[in-house]
Amino acid sequence: MAEQPYIQLSDVTRHYRMGDETIAALDGVSFRIDRGELVAIVGASGSGKTTLMNILGCLDVASAGSYRLRDREVEGLTDNELSALRSSEIGFVFQSFQLLHRTSALKNVELPLVYRGVRSGQRRERARRALELVGLKDRMKHRPNELSGGQRQRVAIARALVTEPAILLADEPTGNLDSATGREILTLFSELHEGGNTIVLVTHSPVIAAQCPRAIFLSDGRIVQDGAGSAVAERLYEN
Repeated sequence: MAEQPYIQLSDVTRHYRMGDETIAALDGVSFRIDRGELVAIVGASGSGKTTLMNILGCLDVASAGSYRLRDREVEGLTDNELSALRSSEIGFVFQSFQLLHRTSALKNVELPLVYRGVRSGQRRERARRALELVGLKDRMKHRPNELSGGQRQRVAIARALVTEPAILLADEPTGNLDSATGREILTLFSELHEGGNTIVLVTHSPVIAAQCPRAIFLSDGRIVQDGAGSAVAERLYEN
């Protein structure tokens, strides 16, 4: 029997009302993502990728269609159930890092475990392992203002990984970084993927798409291409 996908979207639409007008941010989007995949979701501003990211991250819900995250039907869940699903299944990495500036890298990574009620000794050990995984073994006591942009993003990635999520969802993870540091972060995502993590990168960048085994290209709320990252990147460059 085929393994169940981690993510399954079937004919998902998302409509917004703007005055008397209805805007279709997503229009019949369907795809699956299997365990251990590294996928880029790419498109220009206004393509629908941010709306799709919010739905994948259970920050928003579809107007119609079906979204299954692992074995859960997402539509119909209450706000509290959506919050619990986010906490248990999804690790978020944001473009702006969203770190607490007055506390150490270790304490920043521990924070999601504090909310879960994990005991201090256990959460400290798990945070240490996560920081070691992203190459920051010697920076655990440093505060964000004592770290480079790439190191701050690594802390954010460790914080997302510390809860051992089913899906790692990264929104423009290299957007605030220079090109050399951005390449380092992409290499880290590739290493995490090789280690078995399921990763979705949401981006406008053909460079990121080209480095992913698979990319989904959105335009005007619809999928126009779903295939090898290098092939999707070529189409992005043409556009």
